[in-house]
Amino acid sequence: MFSEENKNKAKKLFKNPIIMILIIIIFSLIALFIIYPLIRVLQVSFTNSEGNISLEIYKDVFGNNYMKKGFFNSILIASLTAIIGTILGFLFAYTLNRTDIPFKKLFKTIAVIPMVFPPFIGALAIIMLFGFNGLITAKIFGIRNFPVYGLWGLMIAQIVSFFPVAFITLDGVISTISPTLEDAAFNLKANRKQVFFKVILPLSVPGIASTMLILFIESLADFGNPLILAGSRFPVLSVQAYLQITGMFDLKTGAALAVWLLIPSIIAFVVQKYWIGKKKYITVTGKPNTSTIKSVGPITKWVLFTIIVIISLFILLIYVTIFWGAFTKVWGMNNQFTFDNFKYVFDVGGQSIIDTLIIALTSTPISALLGMIIAFLIVRKTFPLKRTMEFTSLLNFAVPGTVIGIGYILAFNSKPILLTGTFIILVINFVFRYVPVGIQSGMALLGQVDPAIEEAAYTLGADDKTVFSKITLPLIIPAFFSAMVYSFVRSMTAISAAIFLVSANWNLMTVQILSQSDSGRLSEACAFSVILIIIIFVFMGILKLFLKNKISLVNNSQR
Repeated sequence: MFSEENKNKAKKLFKNPIIMILIIIIFSLIALFIIYPLIRVLQVSFTNSEGNISLEIYKDVFGNNYMKKGFFNSILIASLTAIIGTILGFLFAYTLNRTDIPFKKLFKTIAVIPMVFPPFIGALAIIMLFGFNGLITAKIFGIRNFPVYGLWGLMIAQIVSFFPVAFITLDGVISTISPTLEDAAFNLKANRKQVFFKVILPLSVPGIASTMLILFIESLADFGNPLILAGSRFPVLSVQAYLQITGMFDLKTGAALAVWLLIPSIIAFVVQKYWIGKKKYITVTGKPNTSTIKSVGPITKWVLFTIIVIISLFILLIYVTIFWGAFTKVWGMNNQFTFDNFKYVFDVGGQSIIDTLIIALTSTPISALLGMIIAFLIVRKTFPLKRTMEFTSLLNFAVPGTVIGIGYILAFNSKPILLTGTFIILVINFVFRYVPVGIQSGMALLGQVDPAIEEAAYTLGADDKTVFSKITLPLIIPAFFSAMVYSFVRSMTAISAAIFLVSANWNLMTVQILSQSDSGRLSEACAFSVILIIIIFVFMGILKLFLKNKISLVNNSQR
């Protein structure tokens, strides 16, 4: 039942039919493309072979020791990635913000490099470096049985892939802690250890906890790295759900595994957004906050410098290996320089390059614009179920791509909405998969814009359409283009949900990379990756040139 407050909001909304229609359309789209696929996953997982409601599938799944091992492995790898990734991200961010080391801009650039590469590229490079014919293990040390597959190889690949998220989030946290607080502590005779443990660390705790939960969600949802590195001896749920559907053609078990995977992700998302996300300390005041950096002693400074140099060199090694591999005949066997891999890529995968570009260029502006509209409604308008719109529109951030992919093939594989195998389903998937980033960016920027500017336009007789197009949208244009860049990069590098939705008519470069990697054609996979990276950098370069450097990929990651 509607409360009196909601009734008043509804009455007010009826006076503004354009906004009301817009809200109805957005709720309809969210219901159809975010909620309905999840309901279908749940529905199928609770249905037996006779079509009746049953727990039979869950009894089978929970009674299967291999699946139980997959669940515990998924939680284990997500927890280790979250803990170690956050520690490394904190050390990196703390060093750059609280010491006067050289080359800070270079280190910041290196730290965000993994964001523009497909997430499973780290796994590919780790095999090339530490696998059976690995450059480091086999060629340098003569070791051919290094345990690259399983827990440790997968954990390293995931930490590299998600390190930028940890660094950017914690850099934002530490950079906003006013150095004058540390000065005040030093004036009260505190030593460096006390300042760190009683000032910096307590103020960073909400950011650290938030980062850990984000990494936990990202790691749990990851699909490409486990598919390459987990192996049969280290099963994880996302890969098992995929194999059940594509290998065993068992939709019900795949759906049940997807639900199992979904539960810890949703719990972590709710905790991060509605509990830890609200625990922020405001330390920025109007007083001067410049300070001489003295929180770190000389020895500690160079120890920290050494640590971030090692992290940076490792990140560079991973991605330099990919470029090197693209120009070798057969990685590990014949390392002669060649361009043949690129010729192979254009012969075999030319159409997938075109398909990927068309899909990314179509979904990117739609996703960014939809994100801005939802952000505008949530921040600037009052209407019933506003918090429901916020939660459901952001929900896809927490839902693993594997679950979304399974949900889409269950929801849109029959009439009246038959979309599987089409261009439309891939575009819709990317639009709603990455719209949370645009919403978050738009909400953050709108929160900094004084509503009085828009109220002045209303006072002068402007309607909602004019205010949004002439006042609000120009003000949030940096968030719009940053969301576009992020959506484009993710659309070009996505794999987890898309692998369920590609067809003979519409294929993606990431699927080709994974396929080449699975077939042992590592050099060809590297060549595909290099072309993909060049396309991303060209797109970002054109936008930056067009907008005179007013966009940033970094800001979008501070979710």
